Amino acid sequence: MNPQNPVFIPGPTNMPEALRRACDLPTVDHRSSIFREILFPARDGVRAVVKSASAEVFIFPSTGTGGWETAITNTLSPGDKVLAARNGMFSQKWIDMCRRHGLAVEVVETAWGEGLPVARFEEILAADTGHRIRAVLATHNETATGVVSDIAGLRRALDAAGHPALLFVDGVSSIGSMDFRFDDWGVDVAVTGSQKGFMLPAGLGIAVFSGRAMAAVEGAGLRRSFFDIRDMAAGYASGGYPYTPPLGLLNGLKEACGMLLDEGLDNVFARHRRIADGVRAAVGAWGLDLCARRPALYSDTVSAICTPAGFDAGRIVSHAAETYGVAFGAGLGAVAGKVFRIGHLGSLTDVMALSGIATAEMVMADLGLDIALGSGVAAAQQTYRVSAAPRALAAE
Repeated sequence: MNPQNPVFIPGPTNMPEALRRACDLPTVDHRSSIFREILFPARDGVRAVVKSASAEVFIFPSTGTGGWETAITNTLSPGDKVLAARNGMFSQKWIDMCRRHGLAVEVVETAWGEGLPVARFEEILAADTGHRIRAVLATHNETATGVVSDIAGLRRALDAAGHPALLFVDGVSSIGSMDFRFDDWGVDVAVTGSQKGFMLPAGLGIAVFSGRAMAAVEGAGLRRSFFDIRDMAAGYASGGYPYTPPLGLLNGLKEACGMLLDEGLDNVFARHRRIADGVRAAVGAWGLDLCARRPALYSDTVSAICTPAGFDAGRIVSHAAETYGVAFGAGLGAVAGKVFRIGHLGSLTDVMALSGIATAEMVMADLGLDIALGSGVAAAQQTYRVSAAPRALAAE
């Protein structure tokens, strides 16, 4: 792989040089005041990015998977019932984790390429008059299929059913790149990581807790140690950590939040939508389909692109890496070999996206697919030119 080329996997994402430098710190005493000057702004920044006024932010040396474990172990007890849909690889992984912890998971089987079945969830919640369901798991953006789900609609379903279940949302591939409204959507725990929208190396698991989720902590019976937010909260209260913190990554997170907020969250989301629209235009010009089944489900951070029946989509990923030194995402789980993925999130521009689209065209042509060189690039160029015009005029 050529390190000079941008990556087009849906995480880890490209790192701005400023963030790479921010992570490159000399050894610092993490019990000194310097640590507080990094930790507190990082937590405040995450809170602002998820659009919450008062949520508690916990940052662990981990990944989004650790965030999932933080959510369930700090709020639930053995045997508790949770409701989830299986519509992709990452919803499946969270379901598996819950079962390993002794939770009873009611799974709504959902086609890969579809979003969360909000109406079905509402029926199940309304029928649960004894309120046995303690939590609802939701994957906001399913990275394996390029599908975004309606979290606001899920909150409305909970409210319409009058159900007190906690709402847990996996925002790993959405937070920092797509609009996420923790307070407005009534989310109780949101989970993300450092390596996607925050444009950092992998290594931080981030869990954001509402007041309701915090109230559930003392009564939770699942075992936790490393991920016990009570220990983390006690550390924060004294300006520290319950164990040695990843200082460089935390400093990077502080700077990443500053970059996102300086750009303006609405501008960040519009940039991701614009770049995604260009990729989607290219897919249409190639005569291919997205795994996501309709436009309302299209993700602005990753596109899973279906290849013709009988063609192994994994060949595109391997050929791109070996021949052109460019990384695309492979298909996962039920869509392995059927799709390849173009990640378009984090530190990315229209011009960078064009290089990925052009590479994908060359690869598919090399492998004998009926792809006209330049077709997808031209479609994306037209999208970017049209959407860039108002910005260019404003700059003049």
